[in-house]
Amino acid sequence: MAKPNANLGMVVVIPCCNETQLIRSLEAISECDSPYKSVEVIVVINASENAEEEVLEQNHKTYLEAKKWITINQTEALKFYLIQENSLPKKHAGVGLARKIGMDEAVRRFEQVDNHNGVIVCFDADSLCEPNYLVEIEKHFNQNPKTPACSIHFEHPIEGEDYSNEIYDGITQYELHLRYYKNGLQYAGLPYAFHTIGSSMAVRSSTYQKQNGMNKRKAGEDFYFLQKLIPLGDFTEIKTTKVIPSPRVSDRVPFGTGRAMQEWLIGNDDEMLSYNIQSFKDLKNFVEQVPNLHEQTSVELPQSVSAFLATIGFEENLQKIKTNATSEIHFTKLFFNWFNAFKTLKYLHFNRDNFYADLLISEVSNELLGLMKFEGKETNKGLLNQYRKIDLEVKI
Repeated sequence: MAKPNANLGMVVVIPCCNETQLIRSLEAISECDSPYKSVEVIVVINASENAEEEVLEQNHKTYLEAKKWITINQTEALKFYLIQENSLPKKHAGVGLARKIGMDEAVRRFEQVDNHNGVIVCFDADSLCEPNYLVEIEKHFNQNPKTPACSIHFEHPIEGEDYSNEIYDGITQYELHLRYYKNGLQYAGLPYAFHTIGSSMAVRSSTYQKQNGMNKRKAGEDFYFLQKLIPLGDFTEIKTTKVIPSPRVSDRVPFGTGRAMQEWLIGNDDEMLSYNIQSFKDLKNFVEQVPNLHEQTSVELPQSVSAFLATIGFEENLQKIKTNATSEIHFTKLFFNWFNAFKTLKYLHFNRDNFYADLLISEVSNELLGLMKFEGKETNKGLLNQYRKIDLEVKI
């Protein structure tokens, strides 16, 4: 790689494995309005050491196409680089390690020009973005100097001619599930009610280094990475631009959008299921009583919450938190550092298996809208658009 520009301000990292649409993603970035500082895009074309030959062939084809495209489209202010890693150790090979390789390289690039607070942006090799994408990210971090990281608004395509009606129907329900889940956490009053989408997040280089970088998880790397950053405080959301992730099917990861779409297409159900609304009601009851735990020896909790807490060493950990807390505010912060987003997800799964069965996404998302004092909708598309407006804080 050539030496970075002295005014390098942002590096976009794109993991790429067995992808056919990389050029579309690169074009979307190249067509963005230019920010004040220069930008680099690092594509990590990767595969496992035991990858099938067709994956390696597609990666090679992608590399040649991208290399040719870059020679024509690269500018002084927006440069593109390719990293090839086609024999990653099979134990760790996957999107987490690929992101880590690119993000670690971004750190090295920023350190070369003494920009310790440069912004590392995560994107995907099949995603698109709005033309103001780069400008709004730069503006956001300039206007929020204390923010260590942020999530970026996303919207999957839910109509058009690029995909089948079944895909559009499935992705509408899956995104509705994501937004229902995030707003359920917010309704319950939890401090980590943010979307955790790998193609829609950004972090300062200094923060990335202090938190020991990206993990090597084969899936869910975005969720676990952001759960290290959100508790730092001042985590923010960019709502003035939009990432457009792909709704396509994928079998490369055990969960996530691609796998959800695959399971949707091979399933026989007309509608997806999601967490029972009662789980969030019980969670809200619990969250409201957490400050009382600082002084009281016990509080009356919903049975679903008490049963779950008994499985995670609640009493022992509560005493440790009380011992270390210097005030009620400090206690509450320490408590939710322990009862974090991962434990909340485990609680929801525990409830699904032991107390409240999953219900139709249209049913529970409508009920949550009512609890939040918003108008319900009759169709899944109407529900999704309603939740998108809520997440964007659009008056409705």
